[in-house]
Amino acid sequence: MDSFIIEGGHPLKGEIKVSGAKNAVLPLMAAALLAPGKSVLSNVPKLIDLKIMAHLLRVIGARVDYENEQMAIDATTCTCYEAPYELVSQMRASIYVLGPLLGRFKKAIVSFPGGCAIGSRPVDLHLMGFEKMGAKIEIEHGDIIAECKGGLKGAEIEFPFVSVGATANILMGAVLAEGITTIKNAALEPEISHLVDFLSLMGAKIEGKDTSTLTIEGVKELKPADIRVIADRIEAGTFIIAAAITKSPLKVVNCNPEHLKALMIKLEQAGCHFRIEDNDIFVLPAEEIKPVDIVTEPFPSFPTDLQAQFMTYMALANGCSHITETIYPDRFLHAAELNRLNANISVKNGTATINGVQCLSGAEVMATDLRASAALVLAGLVAKGQTKISRIYHIDRGYDKIEEKLSNVGANIKRVLG
Repeated sequence: MDSFIIEGGHPLKGEIKVSGAKNAVLPLMAAALLAPGKSVLSNVPKLIDLKIMAHLLRVIGARVDYENEQMAIDATTCTCYEAPYELVSQMRASIYVLGPLLGRFKKAIVSFPGGCAIGSRPVDLHLMGFEKMGAKIEIEHGDIIAECKGGLKGAEIEFPFVSVGATANILMGAVLAEGITTIKNAALEPEISHLVDFLSLMGAKIEGKDTSTLTIEGVKELKPADIRVIADRIEAGTFIIAAAITKSPLKVVNCNPEHLKALMIKLEQAGCHFRIEDNDIFVLPAEEIKPVDIVTEPFPSFPTDLQAQFMTYMALANGCSHITETIYPDRFLHAAELNRLNANISVKNGTATINGVQCLSGAEVMATDLRASAALVLAGLVAKGQTKISRIYHIDRGYDKIEEKLSNVGANIKRVLG
């Protein structure tokens, strides 16, 4: 397995570019199945998760071509409505094909999804929504078997809690359903708004964008569409924290500052300052890091996908801070690995207590999931001596050539094959 070797203590300088958002591309890829013809997505990063999703679409019958950050998906020849276990088990976002397959073919067989090992992430809300829309759903041998012989019907669906995945899936199923579907307590994440934009370009009738209530009037057919993928707010946030933790003035370009407000507010409380120029953020780091408490919650609050990175930053704060994880309470596996680097972190009942230390020291550590990998890279950038991070295939799922991007701004980080 590949590893990263990082020599800490090197300041960063210059500018670092943010790629397109993986979490936006995945539902867009699934949505392309809704219409025969070729849809084109641009600003698409080269990531393992997207490669897996492309393979899944090909199994379903689509043609998927990728070159120079552009992905063309031709769903004309789609004939299969089954998403097999060997692919779905590798990535939770594979569940996104359920809505499009039900909407277009009125039947879908999708294995229960896999992905990062960060606790239980059930798909109950997805299934509840489709059942309300008239689908008959059975679970057999680890597969979700869904069928709606007369097509999906409009319904009022209210989620008991916010779910990005369920919002996207029901939204994609509803655009071809008969009648009007209302989704209440819908997710507000930028990736959902971007999906609404794409579906609207395809001919869908959706009202309530950027609100917690979406109203969808089903149409009989959709057409292919082209769209440029929004910037990855999690990658952007990771690079902003990289500047802050190494105390390096750094320009993070090709991002959307509106998507990063929750992070920047907390970093400002820790002593950082920012200069915003259109889609660029210039980070002016704090000389002394003040301790700051955070609670992860759905957008527009602090994102769970930046929790691990922010924990690394707080590990060097002058005092004690707390991080409460409300989205995935088990998402603290990185704490033990950070402690191997001399951090002082304890976890109890969904809350991490971080007692700041003066410095981190290099050691061998192991990545446990995608965002934990990023947290360990950040720690390695500032730790004294050498840090070796193994199992970095996790980070390749969500960051496009992160070692090259960081090396280009002064980090001493190398990928070791093997």
